[in-house]
Amino acid sequence: MSVRHFLTLLDVSSAELLGIVQRAMALKRDPALALTMERRTLGLIFDKASTRTRVAFEVAMTQMGGASIFLANADTQLGRGEPIADSARVLSRIVDCVAIRTFEHSRIERFAEHSRVPVINALSDSFHPCQLLADVQTYMEHRGSLTGKTVAWIGDGNNMCQSYINAARAFDFELRIACPVGFEPDAALLASNQDRVQLLRDPQLAVKDADLVVTDVFASMGQEHEQAERLTQFKSYQVNAALMARAKSDALFMHCLPAHRGEEVSAELLEATDAVIWDEAENRMHSQKALLEFLLSQ
Repeated sequence: MSVRHFLTLLDVSSAELLGIVQRAMALKRDPALALTMERRTLGLIFDKASTRTRVAFEVAMTQMGGASIFLANADTQLGRGEPIADSARVLSRIVDCVAIRTFEHSRIERFAEHSRVPVINALSDSFHPCQLLADVQTYMEHRGSLTGKTVAWIGDGNNMCQSYINAARAFDFELRIACPVGFEPDAALLASNQDRVQLLRDPQLAVKDADLVVTDVFASMGQEHEQAERLTQFKSYQVNAALMARAKSDALFMHCLPAHRGEEVSAELLEATDAVIWDEAENRMHSQKALLEFLLSQ
């Protein structure tokens, strides 16, 4: 059987994705249900800084009896110019799974092409599928299925936004994206999902009667030099109590974190007593446990 990778949500079927999320919910309720990862090792190759992703993967492997090895770019020969294909051929003979957090999505694709073991996209400039597993799990825990619901994405058409486009297809919900001109997600991705994704400019229209409202920082990693300009461009795109009031009365707000209070989200909303963003962050570990189980039991 060929090796299964998880580079985007579309690498697995909708039924498999739902199964992973449901398994994550079960593992959260009873961690003892987890399959053992004894004598299994996860390699973590990170070109970008991380808190939730790294900790979630390492703790997940530890709790399941396995091990993890963290490799920053400066710690590997990749950082000295070794071809990605060569690193993939070598590392995949030693570890059982590799999670990569990097800039260009093509780097993960090239690594997977030459890997003998499953490769997980732990974030690229194009997609962040692991976060979507946690987001869907969180919504299901609080409100049930996302199928048929309306999700509003407010802000930059970044990797998270593009993963929400894939999620709209996989979990069958409507997605409204509100972003300024020039900050749209990939045009081809929009075109191939126009039956369920709507691009708007007005955040108030996007969130009207929405079941879930989601945002992210206006300047992602690697875009720090654009911070000042982006704050000007996104001035009217902050998610706050007034904007949330236009969504359904029981709508949830999510943010993948870290958050910049007072920029993409108001401090009051982020600190609200009923905020689910902390469940969302914790669920990274549970969903990644389920994902590791799925990939390593194929």
